[in-house]
Amino acid sequence: MSNQKPLLEMKNIIKDFGGLRALDNVDLSINPGEVLGLVGENAAGKSTLIKILTGVYSKTGGDIIWEGQKVEINNRADSLNLGIDAIYQNLGLVETLNVPENLFLGKELDKKVLGISVLDNKKMEQESRRFIKEIIGLDIKNLNDPVINLSGGQRQSVAIGRAIYWDAKMVIMDEPTASLGVEEVFKTFEIIRNLKKNNTAVIFICHNLEHIFEVVDKIMVLRAGKRVGFSDVNEADKQEIVSLMVGMDAKTAS
Repeated sequence: MSNQKPLLEMKNIIKDFGGLRALDNVDLSINPGEVLGLVGENAAGKSTLIKILTGVYSKTGGDIIWEGQKVEINNRADSLNLGIDAIYQNLGLVETLNVPENLFLGKELDKKVLGISVLDNKKMEQESRRFIKEIIGLDIKNLNDPVINLSGGQRQSVAIGRAIYWDAKMVIMDEPTASLGVEEVFKTFEIIRNLKKNNTAVIFICHNLEHIFEVVDKIMVLRAGKRVGFSDVNEADKQEIVSLMVGMDAKTAS
Protein backbone atom coordinates (compact mmCIF):
# COMPACT_ATOMS: atom_id res chain seq x y z
CA MET A 1 0.00 0.00 0.00
CA SER A 2 2.90 2.40 0.73
CA ASN A 3 4.03 2.26 -2.94
CA GLN A 4 0.65 3.37 -4.26
CA LYS A 5 0.00 6.85 -5.53
CA PRO A 6 -2.62 8.64 -3.42
CA LEU A 7 -6.17 8.62 -4.69
CA LEU A 8 -6.80 11.92 -2.93
CA GLU A 9 -4.53 14.62 -1.55
CA MET A 10 -5.72 17.77 0.15
CA LYS A 11 -2.91 20.26 0.67
CA ASN A 12 -2.94 23.33 2.91
CA ILE A 13 -6.73 23.49 2.93
CA ILE A 14 -8.10 26.71 4.43
CA LYS A 15 -11.73 27.54 5.07
CA ASP A 16 -12.83 30.88 6.45
CA PHE A 17 -16.34 31.84 7.48
CA GLY A 18 -16.09 35.60 7.72
CA GLY A 19 -13.52 36.25 10.43
CA LEU A 20 -13.56 32.64 11.67
CA ARG A 21 -10.96 30.21 10.34
CA ALA A 22 -12.59 26.79 10.45
CA LEU A 23 -9.71 24.97 8.71
CA ASP A 24 -6.11 26.11 8.95
CA ASN A 25 -3.71 24.59 6.37
CA VAL A 26 -5.03 21.04 6.72
CA ASP A 27 -3.38 18.20 4.77
CA LEU A 28 -5.02 14.85 4.03
CA SER A 29 -3.90 11.90 1.93
CA ILE A 30 -5.58 8.56 1.22
CA ASN A 31 -4.71 5.69 -1.12
CA PRO A 32 -7.07 3.43 -3.08
CA GLY A 33 -8.40 0.66 -0.85
CA GLU A 34 -7.32 2.45 2.32
CA VAL A 35 -9.45 3.31 5.33
CA LEU A 36 -8.65 6.60 7.02
CA GLY A 37 -10.13 7.28 10.44
CA LEU A 38 -10.91 10.99 10.89
CA VAL A 39 -11.32 11.91 14.55
CA GLY A 40 -11.69 15.01 16.65
CA GLU A 41 -13.97 16.69 19.13
CA ASN A 42 -17.06 18.63 18.05
CA ALA A 43 -16.09 21.74 16.04
CA ALA A 44 -12.69 20.24 15.24
CA GLY A 45 -13.27 20.78 11.53
CA LYS A 46 -14.21 17.26 10.40
CA SER A 47 -17.56 18.20 8.88
CA THR A 48 -16.14 21.29 7.22
CA LEU A 49 -13.37 19.27 5.59
CA ILE A 50 -15.83 16.67 4.34
CA LYS A 51 -18.23 19.32 3.03
CA ILE A 52 -15.39 20.78 0.97
CA LEU A 53 -14.76 17.33 -0.49
CA THR A 54 -18.43 16.84 -1.33
CA GLY A 55 -18.97 20.30 -2.82
CA VAL A 56 -21.15 21.73 -0.06
CA TYR A 57 -18.52 24.35 0.79
CA SER A 58 -15.87 25.94 -1.41
CA LYS A 59 -12.38 26.07 0.08
CA THR A 60 -10.82 29.44 0.82
CA GLY A 61 -7.35 28.21 -0.03
CA GLY A 62 -5.26 25.14 -0.74
CA ASP A 63 -5.31 22.41 -3.37
CA ILE A 64 -7.30 19.23 -3.97
CA ILE A 65 -5.50 16.61 -6.04
CA TRP A 66 -7.52 13.64 -7.30
CA GLU A 67 -5.74 10.76 -9.02
CA GLY A 68 -2.71 12.98 -9.55
CA GLN A 69 -4.61 15.89 -11.08
CA LYS A 70 -5.49 19.19 -9.42
CA VAL A 71 -9.27 19.57 -9.35
CA GLU A 72 -11.91 22.03 -8.22
CA ILE A 73 -14.99 20.80 -6.40
CA ASN A 74 -17.63 23.49 -6.56
CA ASN A 75 -20.78 21.47 -6.05
CA ARG A 76 -22.16 18.01 -5.33
CA ALA A 77 -22.13 17.04 -9.01
CA ASP A 78 -18.38 17.74 -9.24
CA SER A 79 -17.78 15.43 -6.29
CA LEU A 80 -19.95 12.62 -7.63
CA ASN A 81 -18.43 12.87 -11.10
CA LEU A 82 -14.98 12.34 -9.62
CA GLY A 83 -16.20 9.26 -7.73
CA ILE A 84 -16.57 10.71 -4.23
CA ASP A 85 -19.74 9.89 -2.31
CA ALA A 86 -20.78 10.41 1.29
CA ILE A 87 -23.01 8.40 3.60
CA TYR A 88 -24.37 10.65 6.34
CA GLN A 89 -26.30 9.62 9.43
CA ASN A 90 -29.62 10.41 7.72
CA LEU A 91 -28.43 8.17 4.82
CA GLY A 92 -30.21 10.22 2.12
CA LEU A 93 -32.67 7.43 1.34
CA VAL A 94 -36.30 7.96 0.35
CA GLU A 95 -37.90 5.84 3.04
CA THR A 96 -41.21 5.35 1.22
CA LEU A 97 -39.41 3.78 -1.75
CA ASN A 98 -38.10 0.21 -1.85
CA VAL A 99 -34.50 -1.00 -2.23
CA PRO A 100 -34.32 -1.07 -6.06
CA GLU A 101 -36.03 2.32 -6.29
CA ASN A 102 -33.46 3.81 -3.93
CA LEU A 103 -30.51 2.08 -5.57
CA PHE A 104 -31.47 3.33 -9.03
CA LEU A 105 -32.97 6.66 -7.93
CA GLY A 106 -32.42 9.16 -10.74
CA LYS A 107 -30.75 6.48 -12.89
CA GLU A 108 -33.61 4.08 -13.46
CA LEU A 109 -33.27 1.25 -15.98
CA ASP A 110 -35.83 1.08 -18.74
CA LYS A 111 -36.86 -1.17 -21.60
CA LYS A 112 -38.83 -0.82 -24.79
CA VAL A 113 -42.38 -2.16 -24.93
CA LEU A 114 -44.08 -1.61 -28.29
CA GLY A 115 -41.55 1.11 -28.95
CA ILE A 116 -42.30 2.92 -25.69
CA SER A 117 -39.75 3.26 -22.86
CA VAL A 118 -41.03 1.88 -19.55
CA LEU A 119 -39.27 1.18 -16.27
CA ASP A 120 -37.65 -2.25 -16.14
CA ASN A 121 -38.62 -3.02 -12.55
CA LYS A 122 -37.78 -6.72 -12.86
CA LYS A 123 -34.22 -6.04 -14.00
CA MET A 124 -33.70 -3.41 -11.28
CA GLU A 125 -34.92 -5.86 -8.65
CA GLN A 126 -32.67 -8.66 -9.95
CA GLU A 127 -29.65 -6.38 -10.15
CA SER A 128 -30.33 -4.97 -6.67
CA ARG A 129 -30.57 -8.43 -5.13
CA ARG A 130 -27.38 -9.60 -6.84
CA PHE A 131 -25.40 -6.52 -5.92
CA ILE A 132 -26.56 -6.17 -2.33
CA LYS A 133 -25.87 -9.87 -1.69
CA GLU A 134 -22.59 -10.33 -3.58
CA ILE A 135 -20.89 -7.00 -2.94
CA ILE A 136 -22.41 -5.81 0.32
CA GLY A 137 -22.94 -9.30 1.73
CA LEU A 138 -26.53 -8.68 2.80
CA ASP A 139 -29.55 -10.84 1.99
CA ILE A 140 -32.69 -8.69 2.18
CA LYS A 141 -35.74 -10.91 1.84
CA ASN A 142 -38.31 -8.30 0.85
CA LEU A 143 -36.60 -5.90 -1.55
CA ASN A 144 -39.95 -4.39 -2.55
CA ASP A 145 -40.84 -3.25 0.96
CA PRO A 146 -40.30 0.45 1.71
CA VAL A 147 -36.84 0.91 3.22
CA ILE A 148 -38.43 2.44 6.31
CA ASN A 149 -39.30 -1.17 7.27
CA LEU A 150 -35.63 -2.22 7.20
CA SER A 151 -33.32 -2.16 10.21
CA GLY A 152 -30.86 0.69 10.65
CA GLY A 153 -27.99 -1.48 9.48
CA GLN A 154 -29.90 -2.66 6.41
CA ARG A 155 -30.79 0.90 5.43
CA GLN A 156 -27.16 1.89 5.83
CA SER A 157 -26.12 -1.03 3.63
CA VAL A 158 -28.51 0.15 0.91
CA ALA A 159 -27.04 3.66 1.07
CA ILE A 160 -23.49 2.30 0.84
CA GLY A 161 -24.55 -0.04 -1.96
CA ARG A 162 -25.97 2.86 -3.94
CA ALA A 163 -22.69 4.76 -3.65
CA ILE A 164 -20.43 1.95 -4.83
CA TYR A 165 -22.87 0.64 -7.46
CA TRP A 166 -22.46 3.94 -9.25
CA ASP A 167 -18.66 3.66 -9.23
CA ALA A 168 -17.67 5.61 -6.15
CA LYS A 169 -13.91 5.36 -5.77
CA MET A 170 -14.07 6.83 -2.28
CA VAL A 171 -16.86 6.64 0.27
CA ILE A 172 -17.07 9.01 3.22
CA MET A 173 -18.90 7.47 6.18
CA ASP A 174 -20.02 9.97 8.80
CA GLU A 175 -20.68 8.28 12.16
CA PRO A 176 -22.01 5.09 10.51
CA THR A 177 -22.09 3.09 13.76
CA ALA A 178 -23.65 5.75 15.99
CA SER A 179 -27.19 4.36 16.12
CA LEU A 180 -26.56 0.68 15.44
CA GLY A 181 -26.74 -2.36 17.69
CA VAL A 182 -23.71 -4.57 18.29
CA GLU A 183 -24.51 -7.05 15.52
CA GLU A 184 -25.09 -4.29 12.98
CA VAL A 185 -21.87 -2.53 14.01
CA PHE A 186 -19.91 -5.67 13.17
CA LYS A 187 -21.79 -5.91 9.89
CA THR A 188 -20.68 -2.35 9.11
CA PHE A 189 -17.08 -3.36 9.80
CA GLU A 190 -17.51 -6.25 7.36
CA ILE A 191 -18.86 -3.88 4.70
CA ILE A 192 -15.88 -1.56 5.16
CA ARG A 193 -13.50 -4.50 4.75
CA ASN A 194 -15.34 -5.49 1.56
CA LEU A 195 -14.91 -1.95 0.26
CA LYS A 196 -11.18 -2.27 0.90
CA LYS A 197 -11.07 -5.51 -1.05
CA ASN A 198 -12.77 -3.74 -3.96
CA ASN A 199 -10.05 -1.04 -3.80
CA THR A 200 -12.54 1.58 -2.62
CA ALA A 201 -11.07 4.17 -0.25
CA VAL A 202 -13.04 5.00 2.89
CA ILE A 203 -12.92 8.04 5.15
CA PHE A 204 -14.43 6.84 8.42
CA ILE A 205 -15.58 9.57 10.83
CA CYS A 206 -16.39 8.25 14.27
CA HIS A 207 -16.28 9.36 17.90
CA ASN A 208 -15.88 5.77 19.11
CA LEU A 209 -12.15 5.01 19.12
CA GLU A 210 -12.80 1.30 19.64
CA HIS A 211 -14.60 1.28 16.31
CA ILE A 212 -11.87 3.39 14.69
CA PHE A 213 -9.13 1.00 15.75
CA GLU A 214 -11.16 -1.99 14.55
CA VAL A 215 -11.17 -1.13 10.85
CA VAL A 216 -8.91 1.78 9.85
CA ASP A 217 -5.41 1.74 8.37
CA LYS A 218 -4.49 5.28 9.36
CA ILE A 219 -5.76 7.84 11.83
CA MET A 220 -5.90 11.59 11.37
CA VAL A 221 -6.71 13.92 14.27
CA LEU A 222 -8.18 17.39 13.89
CA ARG A 223 -8.40 19.96 16.67
CA ALA A 224 -9.70 23.52 16.32
CA GLY A 225 -9.38 23.35 12.55
CA LYS A 226 -5.81 22.07 12.46
CA ARG A 227 -4.33 18.67 11.77
CA VAL A 228 -2.57 17.75 15.00
CA GLY A 229 -1.93 14.05 14.42
CA PHE A 230 -1.54 11.46 11.66
CA SER A 231 -0.23 7.90 11.96
CA ASP A 232 -0.63 4.28 10.94
CA VAL A 233 -3.13 2.59 13.23
CA ASN A 234 -0.53 -0.02 14.24
CA GLU A 235 1.67 2.76 15.58
CA ALA A 236 -1.12 4.70 17.29
CA ASP A 237 -1.99 4.71 20.98
CA LYS A 238 -5.56 5.40 22.07
CA GLN A 239 -4.54 7.56 25.00
CA GLU A 240 -2.29 9.66 22.80
CA ILE A 241 -5.14 10.06 20.28
CA VAL A 242 -7.46 11.27 23.04
CA SER A 243 -4.77 13.67 24.25
CA LEU A 244 -4.38 15.11 20.77
CA MET A 245 -8.14 15.48 20.39
CA VAL A 246 -8.61 17.41 23.64
CA GLY A 247 -5.31 19.30 23.63
CA MET A 248 -3.71 17.71 26.68
CA ASP A 249 -0.47 15.81 27.08
CA ALA A 250 -0.82 12.09 27.75
CA LYS A 251 -0.01 12.38 31.46
CA THR A 252 -2.61 15.09 32.04
CA ALA A 253 -5.27 13.15 30.14
CA SER A 254 -4.67 9.87 31.98
